[in-house]
This record gives sequence, structure tokens and C-alpha cells, in this order.
Amino acid sequence: MAFANLCTSDEGGGDPTEKWADVFGPGQIDQMIRQGIQHCWMMLPKDRRTADELEKQIRRIVDRALKDFRDDQEEFSRAK
Repeated sequence: MAFANLCTSDEGGGDPTEKWADVFGPGQIDQMIRQGIQHCWMMLPKDRRTADELEKQIRRIVDRALKDFRDDQEEFSRAK
């Protein structure tokens, strides 16, 4: 099955999210997070490239993303 069709294919039935989970395991997620950390490090101004500043910015970004995720779940939930 083509990668792009994983979320839309009816092949085999079932939850498309489960099909994605088969492709993207914990190793893939780990790699993506580490790549994001590396990108954040490279984007920091040179005078602020410290482990503490990197952690501060990563936590700020992740906290904001998780808050937005929760807010969106509430706003777009089918059950109120």
C-alpha cells in the first residue's frame, strides 16, 4: 500500500490511525523529536545557544502545542 494512502485507504478495514501506528513506531517519533531539537538549536542566536536556553525553548514550544491540542479537541469534539 502506498504511504500516502495509509490514512484514506479502506483496504482491510479498521482504524486508519492504527495503520499509521504500524508505520510510525516509537523509533520514528524519537527521531522526529530529536530532529526538532536539533533544528531549534540551530535556530537559536549564537549568543543564546546553551543547553538551558534550548531546554527552555523546547519546553515552551511543546507546552504550547499540547495546550493547543487540548483546546482543539474541545472545540472540534463531536460530543459536547
